[in-house]
Amino acid sequence: MIYTNSDGGARGNPGPGAIGVIVRKDGEILTKYSKKIGKFVTNNVAEYEALIKALELASNYTKKELTCILDSELVVKQLLGEYRVKNEKLLELFLKVQKLQERFDKIIYKHVSRWDKFQVIADELLNKELDNK
Repeated sequence: MIYTNSDGGARGNPGPGAIGVIVRKDGEILTKYSKKIGKFVTNNVAEYEALIKALELASNYTKKELTCILDSELVVKQLLGEYRVKNEKLLELFLKVQKLQERFDKIIYKHVSRWDKFQVIADELLNKELDNK
């Protein structure tokens, strides 16, 4: 089973934003990714951008079942249909995720605490980007 842990954040919300992503198979990390994504983004936009990159990277490893792990309850509940997507920018990103989902047979979205051991790695990746001036 392939798993992704993705995290996005913005300092100032909105403010400078970055993403951190890991793709793993069970406990083994297959790839790590981080990038600055803009000077004026919100945390929720950053969370979606991180998930989009996670889906793109995961498609290099599987087309079958994927588990995407996030610490954003909002994003997970929107993807599961429990919350509506009202924000125009988030809707645009939500639809991009919907399109990327077509690359896989099945995707499970899971919300975890930001203190999950793999989630901490994704968070460290994005914060390293934000710390680099």
